[in-house]
Amino acid sequence: MDLGIQGKTALVFGADSGIGWNTARILLAEGATVVVTDLDQGRLATAADQLEAPHGRLHAFAADVTDAASLAALHDRVRDAVGEIDILVQSSGITGAQGLFHEIDEQGWLDTIDVDLMGPVRITREFISDLRHGGWGRIVYLVSEDASQPYDDELPYCAAKAGVLSFAKGLSRTYASEGVLVNCVSPAFIHTPMTDAMMDKRAKQEGTSFDEAISSFLTEERPYMELGRRGEPEEVANVVAFLCSDLASFVNGANYRVDSGSVATI
Repeated sequence: MDLGIQGKTALVFGADSGIGWNTARILLAEGATVVVTDLDQGRLATAADQLEAPHGRLHAFAADVTDAASLAALHDRVRDAVGEIDILVQSSGITGAQGLFHEIDEQGWLDTIDVDLMGPVRITREFISDLRHGGWGRIVYLVSEDASQPYDDELPYCAAKAGVLSFAKGLSRTYASEGVLVNCVSPAFIHTPMTDAMMDKRAKQEGTSFDEAISSFLTEERPYMELGRRGEPEEVANVVAFLCSDLASFVNGANYRVDSGSVATI
């Protein structure tokens, strides 16, 4: 399918693995020039090599979403390499502090919010000027089912992701008249390094195998995931890529759930 983004330039955060990496892969296949970024330059370089992009259409620069100066330096490098961007995908994030409310201290809250809410805010503040110049732009934030269906053992993450939903909805009203469309994608329990770590921890706590930890998690914690499995990163990236495309020209301020039915409400 032609997404109508031949010649567009995309910046993808959180692209060293999982959903971000697969989004970059699809955008490259559709003819976009892509800049991938993440925190660790070594892992990012390896991920970029695996994308096997045509010469000149892929660039990899590390940056820290908790540091405004790091993002400003990234912007300088992006300008030098490709000019202004047309597409911004924010896929970086952390699980953050976990436990029941009375078990999580203030620093746990602050650290989680700093990455998962303030990260998108800082990134957008740094790059919104690019998107406003061209008369055509796309911003997609990776959120989570937890934004609409919070869980009591990861409230900082849930609250931060709910904040991103609200932020994106407000932002979608600010710049749509300039051609910049803002949307969210909310996955649930996707096969990524983040959920691998969660299941490793669960398996150790329960004294079971990794696969048994996944099975018990689905049964006990995510009963509405009707497909009975983890999602694959490309299943989410396909929706992200659509929202980055010319095909999504009338989609603005929306939240697309890619969750196998996990969120129990309509």
